[in-house]
Amino acid sequence: MTLSVWRYAHLTLAVFSSLFLILASVTGTVLAVDAAQEKIQPYGVTNFDDLTLAQTLPILRKNYMEVTEISIDHNKFTTLKGLDDDGNDIDACINPQTGKIIGKTQKKSEFIQWVTSLHRSLFLHETGRFFIGVNSFLLFLIAISGIALVVQRQKGFRRFFSKIVKDNFSQYYHVVLGRFMLIPIFIIALSGTYLSLLRFKVFTEKPIQPKEIKADTKDSKQKNIADFDIFKKTKLSQVQKIEFPFDTEDPEEVFILKLNDRELKVNQFTGQIVSDAPYPTTVLLENLSLDLHTGRANMVWSIVLALASLNILFFIYSGFSMTLKRRETKIKNKHKPKDSRFILLAGSENGSTFRFANAIHTQLIANGYSSYLGGLNQYTAFPEAEHIIIFSSTHGLGDAPSNGGKFLTLLNQYPQKKKVNVSVVGFGSKSYADFCGFAKEIDNCLIKQNWANRILDLHTIDDKSPAQFTDWVKNWNAHTGIKLATAPATYAQKPTGLQKMMVVEKTALSETDHTFMMTLKPRKKVKFTSGDLLAIYPDGDGRDRFYSISKSNGNIQLVVKLHQHGFGSGYLYNLEADFVIKARIVHNEGFHFPKKAPKVALIANGTGIAPFLGMIEGNKNKTETHLYCGFRNETESVAQYKQFAENQIQSENLKSFHIAFSREQNQCYVMDLIRKDADFFADLLKTGGKIMICGSLAMQQDVEKVLETICMDKNKTNLMYYKTNKQILADCY
Repeated sequence: MTLSVWRYAHLTLAVFSSLFLILASVTGTVLAVDAAQEKIQPYGVTNFDDLTLAQTLPILRKNYMEVTEISIDHNKFTTLKGLDDDGNDIDACINPQTGKIIGKTQKKSEFIQWVTSLHRSLFLHETGRFFIGVNSFLLFLIAISGIALVVQRQKGFRRFFSKIVKDNFSQYYHVVLGRFMLIPIFIIALSGTYLSLLRFKVFTEKPIQPKEIKADTKDSKQKNIADFDIFKKTKLSQVQKIEFPFDTEDPEEVFILKLNDRELKVNQFTGQIVSDAPYPTTVLLENLSLDLHTGRANMVWSIVLALASLNILFFIYSGFSMTLKRRETKIKNKHKPKDSRFILLAGSENGSTFRFANAIHTQLIANGYSSYLGGLNQYTAFPEAEHIIIFSSTHGLGDAPSNGGKFLTLLNQYPQKKKVNVSVVGFGSKSYADFCGFAKEIDNCLIKQNWANRILDLHTIDDKSPAQFTDWVKNWNAHTGIKLATAPATYAQKPTGLQKMMVVEKTALSETDHTFMMTLKPRKKVKFTSGDLLAIYPDGDGRDRFYSISKSNGNIQLVVKLHQHGFGSGYLYNLEADFVIKARIVHNEGFHFPKKAPKVALIANGTGIAPFLGMIEGNKNKTETHLYCGFRNETESVAQYKQFAENQIQSENLKSFHIAFSREQNQCYVMDLIRKDADFFADLLKTGGKIMICGSLAMQQDVEKVLETICMDKNKTNLMYYKTNKQILADCY
């Protein structure tokens, strides 16, 4: 129930604000890029942050007949207004070290002014500013509800960045990118909301109250301004504007220093501060909000804001894509639930379970039966029901899907008045410990209902397999006497976005470890790198299998272990040279060889070595790289890996190669090699190096236990610190 509330709140907020958010995101991206480009104009000074007013102001007075004011903008460009030696007006960018003019002050282009106006007010003046302010607040609420959904999905904040089940492209990247862009989007939303509240005077602004300081009148002789204490202490980077005395002989005329946090008035003869006016908190927060919202003060931050704005556009697309996917299965209910003999209830997170249920529902209708299809939360008393079939996926870690949170409560609340035949079909993935967890819970609850006649045991389906689903259909047909389609193609979903790839080469199967290598060549040019994934579809339906790939001479290389009755490995093994298959590449950005790292340690077992072969071969920067591998026995494949490693060491692409055999020779595991080189791994992490792990999930867990001990004993830091710092990269299954 809680999950549904957050989901509907998240969706409702997105629907109401989507148009404004699209406009704000597009214009925000343009303005963020413009803010970044401003920083590369040649008006900056390398040691700007070290310059003091005592160093700068005397030079300016010496070089110009009159200086009326200088100002420093958010780009740290210095602008001077005054008169030159010929009495001509000056309004130009200068080098504060030399006083020389280095460029003219430039106004924003008409296009940027137009985009800024659209971003701020939609050309609707105060009305538009109000709408934009409201949508900034809605974006904040969307982020809050998004966090709640991820926390619910991951079972708490501690698992916030844990692995996400990849149901589909939109769902997966909506969550993954949302987690990484959370802070920038939060800042955009909060700063935008605050600036709008200031605009409409929601916060009471206290007037600036200067504190007058009585000047010492005993010594009114003109000091050199280079000797003013305040000028010596004040850096140019702390200044927004300096107004010079109009009359250099009038003691009433003063320097006015508008700093980042206050306004000072300085006696032009003695350098004494005669007035100190700290800015109120609202002004300081306004300046901070402008810096954070626009990225005007820092190029890196402006680029982050541009990426966050682009991500908001992606979130809108992927969010609505997920919503439409959940609703894409058109349910045609000719009969009301109270009049139907067959009641089909589906629990689904992304709509795929409804697809299977609807296939059964439409066949029953076509055969003349009264059938009703609804969500799990639509369960109630069904007076005419003879069969109730439950189709349910599992969300998160054994929880109910979004439309099934109330089902178990309703099941106890509305017992059926007569005996009803029931059957439960669970959908999930065996890759996760809570496989079909919620379907099992439903089945256990139905066993306790005295009205429920379970005609079939719980039937579970791994990875949306049409073949496994038809096994249930056959059993159900046998018990009911009703003939529904038993061909897997009836229930299969065709994959999309596939590319043709030709088998270039396939090695012989190793008799010892049952592995082989395969090389594929894409028919069309496609961007990929070692560490990305290849998705294959052996039966041409929605069931996929993923393999970590290596890039070699522009081709895709796989290392595959042939499993008995293996769905994916058997399919690949039966391919011959020149065969053409359809597959797709999934970019795995979190598992690419680091471009900048002092050292890299690659850790693998079995076929997990595959992506590392391409990474080592592609190590053109000669990054110091060490390869640690674990195998059961020395096989033909391992001999090839050894020869490869020797060649790469000679080419200086690889520094060292360490190998463990669990069944022969040194009889140890890869974690034993790591434990032996504890000092090396401790130093590698301490100095900013990276560790990449690929292979079995069990191996990853064992390796991380060893690394945790090493980190605590030698670096006095836990492994999570290095994971958060993205020094531990893993791609294990």
